Amino acid sequence: MTKSGREVMEIFEAFDLTGTAWSAAQLTGCDAKTVARYVAVRDAGGDPLARTVRPRLIDGFMDKVEELVDRSKGKIRADVAHRKLAAMGYRGSERSTRRAVAEVRQAWQAGRRRRYRPWIPEPGMWLQWDWGDGPRVRGRKTQLFCAWLAWSRFRVVIPVWDQQTGTLTWCIDQALRAVGGAPTYLLTDNARTVTMDHVAGIPVRHPEMVALGRHYGCKVETCVPFDPESKGGVEATVKIAKADLVPSGANLLPDYGSFAELDEACREFCGRVNARVHRETAAAPADRLAAETERLHPLPGEPRSRLAVRRLSQTRSLADAPVAIIAPLPPHSAHAHDLP
Repeated sequence: MTKSGREVMEIFEAFDLTGTAWSAAQLTGCDAKTVARYVAVRDAGGDPLARTVRPRLIDGFMDKVEELVDRSKGKIRADVAHRKLAAMGYRGSERSTRRAVAEVRQAWQAGRRRRYRPWIPEPGMWLQWDWGDGPRVRGRKTQLFCAWLAWSRFRVVIPVWDQQTGTLTWCIDQALRAVGGAPTYLLTDNARTVTMDHVAGIPVRHPEMVALGRHYGCKVETCVPFDPESKGGVEATVKIAKADLVPSGANLLPDYGSFAELDEACREFCGRVNARVHRETAAAPADRLAAETERLHPLPGEPRSRLAVRRLSQTRSLADAPVAIIAPLPPHSAHAHDLP
């Protein structure tokens, strides 16, 4: 049994006091051979806390285990590795193979673990957007368009019925007018409405997104495929919006009776989170937006939208509209205007 550091120090103290291993063992309550072993290691200049590595049957096959783990990118199962080693003449137990594979896999993952660096965004540079599943309104599923301005942390959530290209174009226009201008980059994931394909690792943009970027003076960028962490800011926005807007057993929200109720709830949510002090910036996003607006590009007078937005009468329900026609606009936005 390996002794702790405190127990080893007590053994050395007792041996230095008595000068014999037997007397030191009586004082520390251990065997005299244990005292003699630790003292011999100390006298030889070794580390008394270092564990002795015993030879194993699998030591001669560790190079092969490392090769299998590297070729499979850490995915190979221990039983599969054991069968391959047994065919090569390994006579050890499968338990030893499991330990060896776990040891090599841990070292392999440590050498390829993702490194995180603090992202310090610049004002007026990045706006991220993503989609989240919204609540059902009269049995019909809705979508939540969530946008996040990186520097000010200003959030915009717009409820819509679908994620089609026309709806997306309209939502981006409303989000840009909500923040009061256009940033340099628009970042999202690789949905078909944004990226049609990848050729040699290079994304091929949807023609409508190219035209949208040209219209607003922005460049549409996408994150690494299957890597939502590269746009973690808007991922958190989607998570918070769903937690506060989608009825569940955690928030005990009642079901929405109409689309207008959901739209009003999104308005209240945006006003609440943008007025609350952010724990990272120690300032309210609405206050920082006023400073970031100076770095945003002016928006064109006409929105780029291929979606026909009908003017609704006071008697028509919002549920008949293809998208929500009300966007949460801050009071100080100079570019806010009504659609025709």
